[in-house]
Amino acid sequence: MRTVTISKVDALQDAPGLEDNISVSLDQSGRKKPLLVVRNGPNEGARFSLTSNDSVIGRHPDSTICLDDVTVSRRHAHLEQSGDHVVLRDLGSLNGTYVNQERIEEAVLAHGDEVQIGRYRMVFFESAT
Repeated sequence: MRTVTISKVDALQDAPGLEDNISVSLDQSGRKKPLLVVRNGPNEGARFSLTSNDSVIGRHPDSTICLDDVTVSRRHAHLEQSGDHVVLRDLGSLNGTYVNQERIEEAVLAHGDEVQIGRYRMVFFESAT
């Protein structure tokens, strides 16, 4: 088991301390358990394990990954796992979906990619616990 620490980016640019960091344990046993971890925004530090092959990200309470903020559309984006790939698709959201600060319609996620949906900035992990 290996642990990765994500340093928080402080918008006020004052010196972040160790208590601001988020730690994620990586699963190296060969089992794939993709994970999104909220780096900045509401619910900072929240973890969303991608256990199903289809996940809807949105503000609606019935969403697989519910991000309760007005900057997120009710049905904002869709995650689809196919083999070793996780594909992120925007569902016509008002504020867009971003991967590594680029607006996307569709993108295959890679380990360490930053996904931004509304005010949420999340880091994608291919295999984590």
